[in-house]
Amino acid sequence: QVQLVEYGGGLVQPGGSLRLSCVGSGFTFSLYAMSWYRQVPGKDRELVAMISEFGDMTNYEDSAKGRFTISRDNGKNTVYLQMNSLKPEDTAVYYCRAWKTNIWGQGTQVTVSS
Repeated sequence: QVQLVEYGGGLVQPGGSLRLSCVGSGFTFSLYAMSWYRQVPGKDRELVAMISEFGDMTNYEDSAKGRFTISRDNGKNTVYLQMNSLKPEDTAVYYCRAWKTNIWGQGTQVTVSS
């Protein structure tokens, strides 16, 4: 069964940090670039960050640059999103996706609020 499962969402105060994890199974994880998206109600899902198959190339949406870091461990079939200096506008459901495929996780809620 092909799947991605996210972990690590929750409630955090502004300025705080969270690390999201996404574990893949049922496919050869290391052959795929991976990505994180987020979505708020009433808006389209937006790309936050992506990382190449071997982790040697990353790209970030403008608001994530300098605050978020995407990384991966192919030995653990896991992609991470380290989020620092969180702002209320980062509140969303965060999804991981095998890049340019229909393989998505179920999402994890991140809420930034005091």
